[in-house]
Amino acid sequence: MFPTLQDLLGWGPRIDTHSAFVALGMLAAGVVFLIERRRRRVTDHRIWYLVLGALAGASLLARLGTWAQHLDPTKNLSLIEQLSFGNASMLSALVGAWLGVHVAKRIVRYPDRSGDLFAPAVALAMAIGRIGCLLTEKPGTPTHASWGIVLSPEAAAYTGAASGVPLHPSFVYEIAFHAVAFALLWFWLRWRPIAPGELLTLYIAGYAVFRFLIEFVRGNEVAWMGLTRPQLFLAVTIPLLFARIIWMLRTGRFRAPAPVRSHERVLV
Repeated sequence: MFPTLQDLLGWGPRIDTHSAFVALGMLAAGVVFLIERRRRRVTDHRIWYLVLGALAGASLLARLGTWAQHLDPTKNLSLIEQLSFGNASMLSALVGAWLGVHVAKRIVRYPDRSGDLFAPAVALAMAIGRIGCLLTEKPGTPTHASWGIVLSPEAAAYTGAASGVPLHPSFVYEIAFHAVAFALLWFWLRWRPIAPGELLTLYIAGYAVFRFLIEFVRGNEVAWMGLTRPQLFLAVTIPLLFARIIWMLRTGRFRAPAPVRSHERVLV
């Protein structure tokens, strides 16, 4: 495990490794967002309020999403403690970003769908940010696969994982998923005639299914009926996401309308 960049590189400042990769992911996402904004010719300056809303919502809900984990309130951190150094959840961050964008849209009265701008940027940020998780967190459950990660006694003590036992590299699986998702979004799907905003729906739906399955080898605490807390949350949200996609497909709303050419005329 490499808690700081100094541990990872053997030199340099003692900056938190996870935070450094999250920041690197956000920087890369910003570049992708700017490129896509320019390609789609989005000139409305209010788009930046949506970005601020996404960042604020993600930052806030990332920690609040893991706050009330116990029915007994005395077992949970105080609100200040949770916001200061409590565990963060990527799923909660995504929900917070979505809410933050919609609140910002209401405030500044932004009229257009914006998910297509965010989808590839979020996928790339997730792929890079998960490298920080791989380097600092418990890999996963024990496995007999040849690619399992074996932790030293020191690393095992740091993460709370078993020592000397091959463990599923669950974060490697996530990195691969988000990298593939980014490639599909960037090189193929964003050029397809998909209704505005629905690229983000497709990406989130795909990640939701993947995350539900990968939780079985993540080693997170089982909360109820053999499922972890993320799985319980996803068990509710996945049907909603797919119901939306199916409804749009059946009503013909998932495909973007063909642009009207300048020489075409509408007959009345």
